[in-house]
Amino acid sequence: MSDGAFYSGLQAKLDTLRSDGLFKPERVIASRQGAEVVSQDGRTLINMCANNYLGLSGDEQTSQAAAAALEKYGYGLSSVRFICGTQTVHKELEQKLSEFLGTEDTILYAAAFDANGGVFEPLFDENDAIISDALNHASIIDGVRLCKAARYRYANNDMADLEKQLVAATEAGKRHKIIVTDGVFSMDGTIAQLDKIVALAEKYGALTMIDESHASGFMGKTGRGTHEHCGVIGKIDIITGTLGKALGGAMGGFTSGRKEVIETLRQKSRPYLFSNTLAPMIAGASLSVLDRISKSTELRDRLHENTAYFRKEIERIGFTIKPGTHPVVPVMLFDAPIAQKFAARMFELGVLLSGFFYPVVPMGQARVRVQLSAAHTREQLDTVLKAFEQAGKELGILKNQ
Repeated sequence: MSDGAFYSGLQAKLDTLRSDGLFKPERVIASRQGAEVVSQDGRTLINMCANNYLGLSGDEQTSQAAAAALEKYGYGLSSVRFICGTQTVHKELEQKLSEFLGTEDTILYAAAFDANGGVFEPLFDENDAIISDALNHASIIDGVRLCKAARYRYANNDMADLEKQLVAATEAGKRHKIIVTDGVFSMDGTIAQLDKIVALAEKYGALTMIDESHASGFMGKTGRGTHEHCGVIGKIDIITGTLGKALGGAMGGFTSGRKEVIETLRQKSRPYLFSNTLAPMIAGASLSVLDRISKSTELRDRLHENTAYFRKEIERIGFTIKPGTHPVVPVMLFDAPIAQKFAARMFELGVLLSGFFYPVVPMGQARVRVQLSAAHTREQLDTVLKAFEQAGKELGILKNQ
């Protein structure tokens, strides 16, 4: 405790984050997650910033399934999977995820960050090449850093640049090549061009991998994900994703693919080998969620109806949004201080959302990110739209209205 310079240095960096407007305060809610939440001060807010796409995080049926698994399997396992931490509920969930995604096998992780962090190093080495989208999630970036494979980066969703990098990796004589992309890019709601990516992969003899964290459960005709949306089910080699967004909203991640890949990860993936087993109540609840959404597309359909309505109305009011069909709706404000002021004013008006600005998004591309849920009612969305219009006029964002 003698190195005072260490602690004062940390405090100086924290002070700089605050003065630069980059400090991230935590919002404390005192209720279940849902379309409406209760803040620490007792106010009820319409929640527009959760990854609760299907509205299942605070859903009673999901909670009951978790309680039933808790009663049967207990609270935790105090073990990693290969020692004594594998229960029937974990194997059932892995099988159910494989059936849902259209793959041969699946491995569970404590978090989706671990799934991406643990997938590259066991499978690829210095003889191989990873070709990664420039806007891939931080977990993919960190996972690639842990691997000795050569790294190639292509401009976001740019197929010409992707082909250029594939040519470079091929000319460098790399043994195996894998193209890695988010299925949906979370800051923009942009959907990866998987049909074109698969075509390029076939042309250059490359593997493909997608992170489906913002897609599993609601993208595609039956909610299987972006590979269903783009018509390439069965043509993606590795799929990673989360149980912490649409699929129940708790935590936990997975990697799915050919059985040879998954068995190799069971033997060599460090986050799997050295992390405690996913809590059985999460696995049990996730099984219930998969069963529910496999029987009906009601929640998916409601989510997309809400998304289409909100996207249409927010543009009618006069705001600029990133085009698309995904329930992530970036409302572009361009200026970082304005984005922060806007989010604060919306909080005062009873709407919970977040401002994003550099370095999270490119300089001059500040925004508030709206995330729709199947749990939102039309009345709630209309209330939110009225608040957007009021805050927009007050802050001078909506001019000549």
